[in-house]
Amino acid sequence: MTGRSRPSGHGGHGGRGGHGKATGNWFTKARALLAGALVLGVGGSLTLAAWTDTETARATFTASTFGIVGSVNNGATYTENPSTAPAALSFAVTPTAMSPGTTTYAKFLVRTTDATNVTGNATLSAPTTTTSTATSLAGFLTYGVRVIPAAQTCDSTSFGGSTNVVVPNGSALTVAGSGSTALAAGGATPVAYCFAVTLPAGTSNAAQGMNTTATWTVTGTSTS
Repeated sequence: MTGRSRPSGHGGHGGRGGHGKATGNWFTKARALLAGALVLGVGGSLTLAAWTDTETARATFTASTFGIVGSVNNGATYTENPSTAPAALSFAVTPTAMSPGTTTYAKFLVRTTDATNVTGNATLSAPTTTTSTATSLAGFLTYGVRVIPAAQTCDSTSFGGSTNVVVPNGSALTVAGSGSTALAAGGATPVAYCFAVTLPAGTSNAAQGMNTTATWTVTGTSTS
């Protein structure tokens, strides 16, 4: 019995030790993989949606309003006077009984409407006449137009004292006004046109009994 040999306990332990080493290596790799998975998981949880903000702007656009009205009674009333219904100028000397050397005066006020919210300019056309200037009194008459203060009476004094000439005195009825006159918004500061119409001295007897009707047009144009 003493001759039998027994397996070395060290050797057997060594075999188990080899098995334990393999198990430890597997555990280490698994733990590393798990750690890596945890790192990836934490990284994914930190991915947040971006913050956002907005700014907006808007504007409302409205067209301006522009219109003019006229007055033949020194500004007591202003009305619309279209070409189909022109205002009748009130001349200081009756224009239906003019003799050679006679000059008659009349004032025509023009302003913007109360609703007008922009400024403008006024221009005066040459008058149209009901009959040919060659065969009516229109061919004999001359005229001039000046702008005077709105409160003044249109007469020889105010006409002669004005330096704001629209039509030179002594012009034929075929002549239009030159330049333009400023119009204020909202009906402020009316433009006062002072008309001076003359049957010149020395007009021939051929003009006796002739007549004509002259119609002027004032055009207002907005500046914007």
